[in-house]
Amino acid sequence: MSWLTPRIGAQLVDLGSAMLLLTCFAIVAQRRLSACVDLFALQSAFLAMTATLVAFLTGTRHIYIAAALTVVVKSVVIPHVLRRVIERLNVTRELVMNVNVPASLLICGALVMTAFIITQPIISFGHLLTRNSLAIALAIVLIGFFTMIARQKAVTQLIAFLVMENGLFLGATAATYGMPLIVELGVFFDVLIAALIAGIYTNRLQDAFDSVDTSRLSELKE
Repeated sequence: MSWLTPRIGAQLVDLGSAMLLLTCFAIVAQRRLSACVDLFALQSAFLAMTATLVAFLTGTRHIYIAAALTVVVKSVVIPHVLRRVIERLNVTRELVMNVNVPASLLICGALVMTAFIITQPIISFGHLLTRNSLAIALAIVLIGFFTMIARQKAVTQLIAFLVMENGLFLGATAATYGMPLIVELGVFFDVLIAALIAGIYTNRLQDAFDSVDTSRLSELKE
C-alpha cells in the first residue's frame, strides 16, 4: 500500500495504542462486571490490530502469530470463561470499591502523566516507529495495577491483571518489535492457564463465603 508511509504507519500505531488506553479508563469507570469483560475483549482486539499493523510495517512475521493468539485467547476464550463465571455466580455489579469511580479516574489521569514523564528521556533517544507507544504501555500497566488495588471482586481483579499483561505486550512491541516467538507462546499459555485457575478460584470463593469479595479472605484462620 503506497499511501502507508512510515510516518502514517507510526501515527496509526499511536492511534491504536491510544484506543487501548481509552478502554482502560472505560474499565475503571464501569461497575457492571459483564461490561468490564466486554471492554477487555475490545481492548485485546485493539491490541491485536496494533500488533498486526506493526508486523506489516516492520516485516516482523512472528508478530502476526502473536496478534492471532491475542484475538483467540484474549478476545474470545478468556471473555467466554469470565462470562460463564459471572452467570454462575449471579453477581452483576461491583457495589463496594476501595476507591470510588471519580477518584479512580483522577488517579488514573495522574498515572498517565507519570508514565509520560518517566518514559520521555527514553523516547527521545528511540528510533523505532513504535517508540511513542512506550509511555502508553507503561500507563496501561500502572492503571491495571491500580485497578487490582481499587476493586474488591475477584473477577475485576483478574481483568485488571489481564489489562496489565496487555500493557506489557504493547510495551514489548513498542520497545523491541515483540519478544521472541517461543517467549510469546509461553506468555499466552501462562495467561490462559491463569485465567482458568482464577475462574475455579472464584467459584470456590463463592462457595466458601457466598461472595467473590477477596477482602473476605482475611477471615481465614489456620
